[in-house]
This record gives sequence, structure tokens and C-alpha cells, in this order.
Amino acid sequence: MSADTPGSGNEPRRPEVRAQVALMSGYHSPQLDVRIRLNTNEAPVSPPEQFLRRVADAVATLDWKRYPDRAASELRSRIAILESDPAEHPLEAANVFAANGSNEVLQTISLAYGGARRTALTFEPTYALHAHISKICGATVIEAERREDFTLDASMVVSTIEQIRPSICFLCSPNNPTGMVDADDVIIGALAAIEKVGGLLVVDEAYGQFAPRSALRLVDEARSLVVTRTFSKTWSMAAARLGYAIGPTWLIDELDKVVLPYHLDAAKQAVGVIALDYVEEMRERVRTLVGERERVAGAIERLDIDQWPSAANFILFRPRNHSGDEVWQTLVDHSVLVRNCASWPRLENCLRVTLGTAAENDEFLAALATAVGSAPDRSVSVDG
Repeated sequence: MSADTPGSGNEPRRPEVRAQVALMSGYHSPQLDVRIRLNTNEAPVSPPEQFLRRVADAVATLDWKRYPDRAASELRSRIAILESDPAEHPLEAANVFAANGSNEVLQTISLAYGGARRTALTFEPTYALHAHISKICGATVIEAERREDFTLDASMVVSTIEQIRPSICFLCSPNNPTGMVDADDVIIGALAAIEKVGGLLVVDEAYGQFAPRSALRLVDEARSLVVTRTFSKTWSMAAARLGYAIGPTWLIDELDKVVLPYHLDAAKQAVGVIALDYVEEMRERVRTLVGERERVAGAIERLDIDQWPSAANFILFRPRNHSGDEVWQTLVDHSVLVRNCASWPRLENCLRVTLGTAAENDEFLAALATAVGSAPDRSVSVDG
């Protein structure tokens, strides 16, 4: 029997993945063949036709043989202008870090400020990637609990930070999957507490444009705060995978050290710059979705369902007398896909619906009423 014959005991050994990774499961969202997809918090409409034509022209004229601008200078400058308040928090390109979606932004922050023998703190339930990315980067993750109604108590947040002394504390506002906005005293208290223990506060504002307030006004050279945002939701650009962070220049400098060279390709930079010429169109989409959010929430209120107040482009809800799995399947049977959170920790029987077009939302509401055994309320139809 030769040395490499099966069963000889000399077979090549597979490399072992890190123990921390071996115990993890990936982050996935089901992709089913349905007419109405309301499960991944995407925008329901595409950007303007003129935007699409300009993107096509820009891609056609790229110098494909050359590496992209490593610093993404124009894109970062334009984002700084967009997010600046000249009176309260003027920003420059040096305050902006851009990457392949806000998840790469979060990963880069974790690589720079997290990692082995460091601790990341989350308040659950919240965006699963905060813990997932932190673990991938080698950090120990401590999960603190929100109140039963999923709000955060400022004094509890402060005392938890003082006790855990994390390297990174994640807050998500509006929170995913609950849609709720953290109160000002929560953000301010967390920032003061994390600075006392030499840590970093990360405020994830992937849905920030839908909310009535933002932590951006607190960004300052003297503060250990970074705010992350994305083009995926309000800009109708989920396909582009473009996100960014706003923070003090010393923090952005550290992120630039750990990110891979030329990580942001030339096409993506061009698309991001073009998008920023359509700010008013973006804001109009936001206004429309906020209106739909209030309309859909009002309709859900009339059903045998509990829901949480949302400041995002989605609503978390829980049927009172049906299982979440059962309602989710009935919706799928009506070719409507929402996010099934029923098996997630702390979210028993919960579902999350992304706001779609008015017509899509009407179909969702009709299917939902069927699923929970109620007649649809025609008074909330888009047609009046």
C-alpha cells in the first residue's frame, strides 16, 4: 500500500479553521422566488434614469488598466460636504472613510480597534453583524440586554460600559431589527463612559436618514466616536455595496492603515460621486417611505398584532395568536417575503417587513390580514 493510499494513515491533513470561526454560522437572508420581496430593507425603487445613464457613461470611460484612486479623494470630499453642518460640525475628506458597504466599514473598525484579547459590547437584540464581525476579528463579544420593550436605559448602558470596559461599544440607531432610535441621553452617556475606559463608541446609522435625529452632530476631534452609514438603503444602491464612516481624523488614519490597498474600485467610486448629485431625489424617496411607514403601521395596529415603533424603513411585529413561522409561510404562499426573526434569540414569533411601494405594501397588508384571520382594512388602502 503506497503512502498516499486511502487508509494508510498518511493522508494529507486539512488545515484547521480557527476554533472561534468553527463554532460560528454564516449570516444569510433567504432568497426565494416571490413577487414581492420585503425582507432585506432594500429601497423599493431604482435611482433616477439620468443617474443610470451617467453611471453607464462613467463606466465606459474608466481607465481600466490603472488602479483606482487609493484614497477615494473625490468621493470622501463629497460625502464630507453632504454630512457637514458648517456651524456645528464641519467635516473634511479626512473625516470620512469609504468602503465596500457599511459591513466592511465595521470590519475595518474591528480590525483596528478590536481583535484578540479585546472586548466588543453589544446591546441585544441588535444588528447581528456587530457581534459576528467582532468574533471573526478575534474579539470577545459581551451581549448586554435591552429592556423588555427593546429600549435602552441610559444608566444601565453607562454602568455596563464601566463594568465591561470594552474596546468597542456598538449602538445601532435606528436599531435593526427593532427600528427604534436611541434617546440622546443613551448616546451621550455611552460616549462619556466609553471615553473614561479608553474605548470607542460606534453608532451604526445604516437607517439614519429615516430617523428624526443623528449622532453625527457629536463627531469631534476630541471624541472617541465614529458613525457609520450606507448607500444601500436611502440611495437605492444596495447592488453597489458602498458605505462610509464619519469620525475624527486620527481614527480615520488608523482605518486607512488596516484596510486592503485599492479596496474601493474605480467604478464604485464613480457611482458614489454621481449619486451625490441626486440628494433631493434621495430625500424625496425617504419622505415617501416615511409616509408609507406610518400608513402601514396604522394598518398593522388594526390587526391582532403587536409592533414596535420604527424610525427606519422597516417594522418589527409579532402576531398575538399565531406563530411567526405560520404567518411567515402564509405570506410566502401569497408570494410576499418578509424577514422571519421567529427563531432569533429574544425575538420569538417576530417578523420584520421592509417598506415597499404603496402597491406592494397593500398586498402585504392584505396577505397579513389573511394570515392572522382578520379582514383587510380597506380604509388604509393607498387608493383611500
